Amino acid sequence: MNLELNFMAQGLAAAIAEARIKGVIETAPCFASMLVHYEPELIGFDDLSAELAKLVAGLGPSDALELESRLWYFPAVYLDPWTRACVDDYIAKIAPKTPDPELMVELNGLRDTDDFVRVHSGTEYWVASLGFWPGLPFMMALDPRAKMTAPKYNPPRTWTPGGAIGLGGASTAIYPEALPGGYQIFARTPVPIWDRAQRFAAFEGSICLFRPGDRVRFVPCSVAEFEAIEREVADGTYQYNMVGYGKFSVALYKSWTASLGEGRRS
Repeated sequence: MNLELNFMAQGLAAAIAEARIKGVIETAPCFASMLVHYEPELIGFDDLSAELAKLVAGLGPSDALELESRLWYFPAVYLDPWTRACVDDYIAKIAPKTPDPELMVELNGLRDTDDFVRVHSGTEYWVASLGFWPGLPFMMALDPRAKMTAPKYNPPRTWTPGGAIGLGGASTAIYPEALPGGYQIFARTPVPIWDRAQRFAAFEGSICLFRPGDRVRFVPCSVAEFEAIEREVADGTYQYNMVGYGKFSVALYKSWTASLGEGRRS
């Protein structure tokens, strides 16, 4: 799970789309790999492998990559009552554990849960891949000073509130629905990230909001603000906050991270 491999996977996905290889249906970049879905009656495995090898050779170093990227701002209630109730229910019915926000503090050398909120909300997150459920983003902190890690639940939860924000390994995710899950959870957003009815303009062309290469910034909000946005979502008037920056330069990103040195967390 590192950004370098994901940059290359996403660069290759873009190159495949541009090459329009006959028989290739779609690609799905993952953290450190990429799935290629193809029609074997139109192109055989060996021929496809040869075509992909040419594209990989033509990519060059990741520093040369400029990837399509959009920035989304998402309201989030940290240390919220809904994920706390879910964690308390798990502890009472399934297994004892340190509550998730406090566990994040303990494992990542933070002062307290307020410090955790500051660090987690202090960076943009890179959408490395989509999976597990339609539209669910697996995201990595772009600011290395905000990188945190945590193990997944063992055994996993039987339910998680829809819109819950959690972290497993070094990956942050948003649960699109009320689902089973294993990430440590500590916040919740009222904003849908998939919509089968495509009621909002943000879903034009897809039932899933995010694309690999998008960026997400969590903006802490209150429970009252959450509920106000929830009402706007219900009546269809909510306006998604997205900035279309166009291109993400890997070279400029690496130059910025190199300038940070070994300083303390952001």
